[in-house]
Amino acid sequence: MNKDNFEEYEDPSLYDHENDSFMDDIDFLKKWATKQSGTIIDIACGTGRATIKLARDGFSLIGVDVHGKMLEAARKKSLEQNLDIDWVQQDCTDFHLDKKSQLIYSVGNSFQHFLTNEDQDGLLASVNRHLEMGRVFIFGTRFPSTEELLQPSTEEYWRSYVDPNTEEKVDVFTISTYDSLEQIQHYVTIRKFLDHNGNILEEKRTNIRLRYVFPKEMERLLEAHGFEILHLYKDWNETPISADSYQMIVVCRKDR
Repeated sequence: MNKDNFEEYEDPSLYDHENDSFMDDIDFLKKWATKQSGTIIDIACGTGRATIKLARDGFSLIGVDVHGKMLEAARKKSLEQNLDIDWVQQDCTDFHLDKKSQLIYSVGNSFQHFLTNEDQDGLLASVNRHLEMGRVFIFGTRFPSTEELLQPSTEEYWRSYVDPNTEEKVDVFTISTYDSLEQIQHYVTIRKFLDHNGNILEEKRTNIRLRYVFPKEMERLLEAHGFEILHLYKDWNETPISADSYQMIVVCRKDR
């Protein structure tokens, strides 16, 4: 895991402000969780957005992440809600737990943080090692469409939101450059914090690199690590994947 790729996660509270309301994957995960028993493992769990929501519904969870600040935020939130979640700080390319699971998942497009072939191999080998035979690994990643990869390399408006602490507007912009040899998108995220008159009070820039995997490549990669793809969707509503997809939701089963 490339630990120099963590700028986006140095402020867990900002991360939560921007991501904690995302719910699209939760019902999907619950559907599969009800088919399993025992402890569920959340890989690259971050501040526990999905982990905590599943634990609230009575499922037993372990959250694994390499980033100490994100895990500390997750631990604090679970304690405040009196949830018994085991938070483990380990590199997801080579994690070692004392149990196996019938369901392992990774959401938030975390699969894209495994930038090299070696990182991907390590992740999938670790997942396979901790997954019971015939059981399921679920994850999502952005779909490498032409629109996604060939974004303008100029500063482009992305979204706006209101900072819940200051109640002031934040405009978010991105600059994107795709390296087709490495299959890595280099993103600069620019957050402009505005006062009530629209004047810029502060501007923050963070960098992140994300790996893209094409569907046939994913099929070969998972097969090589002992997984069979059961379902391939374009969203968490189980819509079949198509050329205009923005995401690739993978449900695969350990078959060896």
